[in-house]
Amino acid sequence: MRELVYYVAVSLDGHIAAPDGAFDAFLVEGDHAAVLFGEFGDAIPAHVLSALGLEPPRTRFDTLVMGWSTLVPGLEIGIDSPYPHLRQYVASRGDKQVTPDVTLTRDPVATVRELKAEDGLDIWLAGGGELAGALLDEIDRLVLKRNPFAFGSGIPLFGGAPYEPRRFELASVRAFESGVVIEEYVRR
Repeated sequence: MRELVYYVAVSLDGHIAAPDGAFDAFLVEGDHAAVLFGEFGDAIPAHVLSALGLEPPRTRFDTLVMGWSTLVPGLEIGIDSPYPHLRQYVASRGDKQVTPDVTLTRDPVATVRELKAEDGLDIWLAGGGELAGALLDEIDRLVLKRNPFAFGSGIPLFGGAPYEPRRFELASVRAFESGVVIEEYVRR
């Protein structure tokens, strides 16, 4: 069975974005970038890969689940299908218009359970925080790109999840001179 992997950049104090949703404080350059573009190259938007003359490796993820607010930055610059190399699902409570390359779901838990039962590569949970909170019990693996910044406030890693400790075991830690630390946890 394939896994739901929450692969996301996060601040030292557990925020995945600024209060307004901006994520430009996270480091994209540095010695950690080789891991992001190599091992996690499937999670790079197609327009970025194209600009760099790269192809998605298609080795880690074949499906993406994201919240509406995660899709919005792409929509705002005219990109309605940021990851055409992946099956894209966007969770939304309301009626939204999406391109045929993107599937809208109002029940992300049921959708993820169906996807996990299929054959294939892992499923990338890209965010946002509220969606991750709703899917917390479905997450099999956390891959946190912890950046050396404290935001003070912002969008939490798991928004809206009720207090209920869930145990994950540390599987690996990779520290880089850039200050980024990639932590990987598996559900216990």
